[in-house]
Amino acid sequence: MSQTEPTTRPDDRTETDTDYDAATETEPDAKLHATDLQVGYPGLEEPVVDCDTLVIPEGEVTALVGPNGSGKSTLLKTLARHLDADVGDVLLDGKDLDEFGSKEFARELGMLSQHGSAPDGVTVEELVHHGRYPHKGFLEGKTEEDEDAVDRAIDLAGIEDLREDDVGSLSGGQRQLVRIAMSLAQETDTLLLDEPTTYLDLRHQMRVMDVIRTLNEERDVTVCIVLHDLTQAARFADYLVALRDGEVYDWGRPNDVVCEELLAEVFGVDAAVEYGTEPVITPKRALD
Repeated sequence: MSQTEPTTRPDDRTETDTDYDAATETEPDAKLHATDLQVGYPGLEEPVVDCDTLVIPEGEVTALVGPNGSGKSTLLKTLARHLDADVGDVLLDGKDLDEFGSKEFARELGMLSQHGSAPDGVTVEELVHHGRYPHKGFLEGKTEEDEDAVDRAIDLAGIEDLREDDVGSLSGGQRQLVRIAMSLAQETDTLLLDEPTTYLDLRHQMRVMDVIRTLNEERDVTVCIVLHDLTQAARFADYLVALRDGEVYDWGRPNDVVCEELLAEVFGVDAAVEYGTEPVITPKRALD
């Protein structure tokens, strides 16, 4: 992170010009660790993501934040093996992603995409059962273990009253909770979510984030989530990764990352930041 003036943090530390170097972090172990990562798309001369080092700490909630086009979703898809990196390595629990078989990987890591569809003519319970596919053998029917996992997922997502409803009849917020329940039924140690609160009303946003926090605190699931709202990310996440033009601008605890310089240099916003349990952002104006 480049800063023209020192920034006073809540713990009275003073920071000057620093480079992102997650490898020097000693607090948590890395659940996901990417190095020398470059990811692009056909037809583009420059990579969309160009990341020297990325650490997703084990047992924590990490939010990827940044403006539109900063590479957040592309990076998340790479961590989930939905996109192949042009250059670099990604490790899950110290093992290269390429070394996992498809079902083995699905038992270790779940991914909730931003624009997933929910088919009509299927009940909520039936759709949540689809999350059990990594644990099923060929033509294997539902087991007691499957039923228990689906019951737990539906209960955690708070959609017991929707169990028998047709998915096609649900509101957007309800469908999102059902898709989250399907991911929970997968029972992975790592869950990636791409902007799960986008287009939801405030009530459903809070429900989604509460489910994610409960999953992390009660089941010790590592969560990496792309969030559009920096204030929401600072409130719910243990760690923030701020991206700018496909590169990691800063990484750390919300009170260490969110500052007036970040709002200006990454988001193009003149804002005041006050520190407490979480940083409080007061936007003033958009910068040219």
